Formats: sequence, structure tokens, C-alpha cells
Amino acid sequence: VQLQASGGGLVQAGGSLGFSCAASGRTFINDARAWFRQPPGKEREFVAAVWWSSGVPYYSDSVKGRFTISRDYAKNTVYLQMNSLKPEDTAVYYCAASKGGVTTTSYVEYWGQGTLVTVSS
Repeated sequence: VQLQASGGGLVQAGGSLGFSCAASGRTFINDARAWFRQPPGKEREFVAAVWWSSGVPYYSDSVKGRFTISRDYAKNTVYLQMNSLKPEDTAVYYCAASKGGVTTTSYVEYWGQGTLVTVSS
């Protein structure tokens, strides 16, 4: 399984950015697709996830109400729309395919490449 992410970039505080993450390879059987991020000098942290079969989303408290995760089952693609961005959202963002859970990196089976998001104040 390969995860190919696109999107991200530079934005001013209060602005919006979006990501997509397409999966390719063998039939996708992971439980969920997720986004994590790693701020400069910090540990990688959970951002949002969507349970693949049901489409039910789950968010970290830090992004709830500002970020929206969604999936296109037919395209095997997950999206992350980020609104009302803050400087503390600056990080390298990673899409992931998880199994058994979503909120920690221990559940991740596959990672996409990281994409930098910079939010200027």
C-alpha cells in the first residue's frame, strides 16, 4: 500500500488549506485513515481520522471545529480541510493508514510522505 499526499503550503493565520491522500497498491483493508502532524521540535501527534467503512470522523481537541476529514470510498482517497489556521498548526503533516485504533502512531501500518504546513502570524 502506498499513500500519496498532496496539498499543504504557506498560509496566513485565519486562512485555509487542504490535503488529499490517495492510496494505491493492494486492496485497502485498514480500519481507518488518519492525519498526524509533527510540529518543529516536537513529537508526532494525532490530528484527525476517519473510519474507512463507516466514514465516521474523529478529531483531536486541538483541531475540532476547525478541521474536517472526509473520505471518498470509490477513489480510495481521504481529505483534510483545515480552516481558521493558527501559527501553532505549523507542522509537517502525514497521512496514515491505521488498524485497531487511530489516536496514536502505534496503530499506523502505513505512512504517506510528510507535507509542510506553515501558518504565519
